[in-house]
Amino acid sequence: MACKRDRVGWKGYLPAITTPFDEHRNLDFDALGRLLEWLEGEGMHGLVVAGTTGEWFSLDADERHALFAAAGAQMSKRMPLIAGCSAYTPAEVISHIDKAHAAGFSGALVTPPPYARPGDEDILAFYTMIARHSCLPICVYNWPPGTGIDMSLPLLERIADLDAVVAIKHSTGDMAHFMAGFFALKDKVRVFGLPLDEVGLMMVRLHDADGTMGAGGVLGRHQPRFYDLAWRGDFDAAVACGAKDRVIMREWFTPSLIGRFGSAAAILKAALNARGVPGGWVRPPFQDVSEEDAKRVAATLAGLDCLGGASAAQRAMQDAD
Repeated sequence: MACKRDRVGWKGYLPAITTPFDEHRNLDFDALGRLLEWLEGEGMHGLVVAGTTGEWFSLDADERHALFAAAGAQMSKRMPLIAGCSAYTPAEVISHIDKAHAAGFSGALVTPPPYARPGDEDILAFYTMIARHSCLPICVYNWPPGTGIDMSLPLLERIADLDAVVAIKHSTGDMAHFMAGFFALKDKVRVFGLPLDEVGLMMVRLHDADGTMGAGGVLGRHQPRFYDLAWRGDFDAAVACGAKDRVIMREWFTPSLIGRFGSAAAILKAALNARGVPGGWVRPPFQDVSEEDAKRVAATLAGLDCLGGASAAQRAMQDAD
């Protein structure tokens, strides 16, 4: 019998994209469309929409569903789309999943309920109810900075047994915990969270590891090319691409994956804006990074040679205008 992880083809670098808001903090669908085109043109292997970086918590249900509809109409025939469906109750999550399914998404990303700090049996029951009613494959999201819970390996193993669960985004800051989870679960579900470095390369080479659901895709082609090159056997070039990602992770984020000088969404939107790609503004409770920190972001990108000329996708969009 085929392994359930093979029900989906998710693999490589799938950025958790930002959600563009205009200066009035309204959804900017024109900017979203241009951002999606740029991400595809840079070679992303899929997209996560309305995840943590997408500020799902500041979207009401109608806005989130409108975001799914717009992204799905534009991209669902072109690459895998995974919908951020996190919420406080199973009923809310299932409602989001239904809308994502209707929009053509291929999966749903779901954290444990944030803030509430449920126990292991509560979390298992939460995912069990969602899995029972989900019309999409589920990627469980272990996100300690956002939920206050770093799910244990025994709990993750129990959740991975649920039939609808096909992947885990294991975003723990504890590398030993990630590695233990990877080896315990990799033959049953896809495991995302690889660093784009020599360790990640080794896991791709020796264990056909699945990939990374990264933050924003702001480095463009360099992030998916880590995997493209690794799959091709060009390991030195893959490490060189991944090194750029490690620079921004070190300079912009703590080892616990918290922004050093603003929220992750604000930092990544500043990076996109610096590149001439639609990033837009953040919504409260977040604030945009300061002018000084925006220059800091731009300086990092310049040092990585990521502020050069427009990409092919950008040029195509400019020509179309």
